[in-house]
Amino acid sequence: MVSIFLQSPTFLTPQSYPFSSRSSTRRTRHGASPSLRVTASRSSYDVVVVGGGIIGLTIARQFLTGSDLSVAVVDKAVPCSGATGAGQGYIWMSHKKPGTDVWDLTLRSHELWHKLAESLNDDGLDPEEFIGWKKTGSLLIGRTSEECVALKQKVHELSEAGLRTEYLSSDELLLKEPAVLVDDDSGAAFLPDDSQLDAHRAVAYIEKGNREFAPEGRYAEFYHEPVTGLIRSDGRSTEVAGVQTSKRKLYGKKATIVAAGCWSGSLMHELLKDCNISLDVPVKPRKGHLLVVENFDSFHLNHGLMEAGYTNHQSASAPGLDVEERMLSISMTATMDTSGNLILGSSREFVGFDTEADEFIIRCIWERAAEFFPKLRDISLEDFIRNRKVRVGLRPYMPDGKPMIGSVPGLQNLYLAAGHEGGGLSMALATAEMVTDMVLGKPEQVDSSAFGVKGRCC
Repeated sequence: MVSIFLQSPTFLTPQSYPFSSRSSTRRTRHGASPSLRVTASRSSYDVVVVGGGIIGLTIARQFLTGSDLSVAVVDKAVPCSGATGAGQGYIWMSHKKPGTDVWDLTLRSHELWHKLAESLNDDGLDPEEFIGWKKTGSLLIGRTSEECVALKQKVHELSEAGLRTEYLSSDELLLKEPAVLVDDDSGAAFLPDDSQLDAHRAVAYIEKGNREFAPEGRYAEFYHEPVTGLIRSDGRSTEVAGVQTSKRKLYGKKATIVAAGCWSGSLMHELLKDCNISLDVPVKPRKGHLLVVENFDSFHLNHGLMEAGYTNHQSASAPGLDVEERMLSISMTATMDTSGNLILGSSREFVGFDTEADEFIIRCIWERAAEFFPKLRDISLEDFIRNRKVRVGLRPYMPDGKPMIGSVPGLQNLYLAAGHEGGGLSMALATAEMVTDMVLGKPEQVDSSAFGVKGRCC
């Protein structure tokens, strides 16, 4: 995914993120600065990871902290320039369904994120400072009697699955979030253990921890280097030995892992051209917009909020807009980040790899949010434009709603980890654990069979 930050009056430029961090094994606050590139003249590693987003970086982290293998990360851009940097940062279970394949993977990943936050606390470090961690809880809000009936059933299902959750009446919802417009038909599912984090801070922390393995020769980064082909062990064999980039050959003795987000499908198509393997990876880009209103003080949010219809992707329409082809949807999501900025979402549509901001969609998101937060109607359009950022990104969409995590059929030592759509940050740590367990032959913490590549490609 690509993040777009343009200068005002339409857009504001992003802030920098000067954070310190430390490796999970060394427990130190020292090491390479987040802006320092860790490259090496060598070309051979145990593992090559293609993709420097949250999935690729956490896979690298898992190998570095859980084994003695060396890792190279290669990306055509830099970390947080894709879906990772353009997301809202929620670590929520409120919109997941118990019993699904994605449920187990997400639940395991959330457990690992909570453990990471706890380990920072145990070391006397502030998780909010280091990864933007806030245990805000989440509210899934219904505004009709039908939605509230469904929410009560959802609360029952989530409780049966072992999560702390409760149904809030309209009065109870208003006490939790005074800024929300409620009436007699309003209600919410409340999950107090849901959290959120700052993707930029989290990536800076993970990347800096990875870089602490560089002096040992176990880690290197190769950014601004698009991958152009696969290297096979004898030129024509089914054993993948690494990748060719625009600048060099990078060998992965044990594994090559493609974790390139929404580009994974098109990249795999190019990489497999000369392999005589028919495999169409159906990961494709699904564009989204988020609004960030800086220095927001009209009201404060105590929790992360999402409308009940989010999973149904409420449609928006306008004259001349081909909604059916684009499958455009607008749903209210709202969070406040660690800097006090209000983050509003969200949109979903299929428009290929286009990353241009759409003023119609921006206005739809704002108007949809104003239906839930009346005080937004008091903000003038000029003030809104002056104090906003717009994040535009491409989620890696999979038609069946499940990421692809597993070995690529017909090619040894080649793995795929992509298709998490908007849940990459949420599912990252468990995905990394799953991939490394596969490569190392360790027992799985979560059954990977539902996420395999075989049988899910054309």
